[in-house]
Amino acid sequence: MDVVNIFLTGELGESLDDFVHDQRRFTFDKLGAEGPRRLVEGPMWAFIDWVMPDLAGLELCRRLRADPRTTEAHVTMVLEEDDAEDRRRALRAGADDYVIGPLTRNAVLDRVLALQSRGVERHATQRFELGALTIDMAALQARWAGEPIVLRPNEYRLLRFLAENPNRVLTREDLINGLGKRERPIDERTVDVWIGRLRRAIKTAGGGNPLRTVRSLGYVFDLG
Repeated sequence: MDVVNIFLTGELGESLDDFVHDQRRFTFDKLGAEGPRRLVEGPMWAFIDWVMPDLAGLELCRRLRADPRTTEAHVTMVLEEDDAEDRRRALRAGADDYVIGPLTRNAVLDRVLALQSRGVERHATQRFELGALTIDMAALQARWAGEPIVLRPNEYRLLRFLAENPNRVLTREDLINGLGKRERPIDERTVDVWIGRLRRAIKTAGGGNPLRTVRSLGYVFDLG
């Protein structure tokens, strides 16, 4: 089943359950100043409030356009009132369109479904590069300096999440949440097994060991 990722800066992002329609699952998540806190696989839609507690909506829009994970997301600015100058500023910051808040679940879904039916949805960036590491998201493959890294699907997704968050300590819980697994829960010990396999695969491809263990905390992808 295809997944459509809907991120909102408001409280709706934390309270809405998944919605299934026409063989697609629409997922909802909270979006903060740091961007998505999990993998984004498939089309992404971001609804950004004009006023946020810790960051201006216009600045978050600019950040999303500069972030390789989200540069192709469909961004809707949620305005507090229908002001012509605010509309112009939102579009100049990189928003695709705008709505007048406050948002409701039905309003978000109606907008996403309507735009999809007109064929204007965007797709996630297909290629991610970090130093010698290259990740081809369309082919679900990774290479180190051109050498294939042989991985199982879950190990590939784990590598991608680590690479999208370099030089940052990620706990096992962070990694589980970041993979966005919704079917069945992942045991923390399973993460350790995946990390071990991932290390061996990177080493075999000539990448050494960029995955550092931080005792009692978690793991870091060291960007040399």
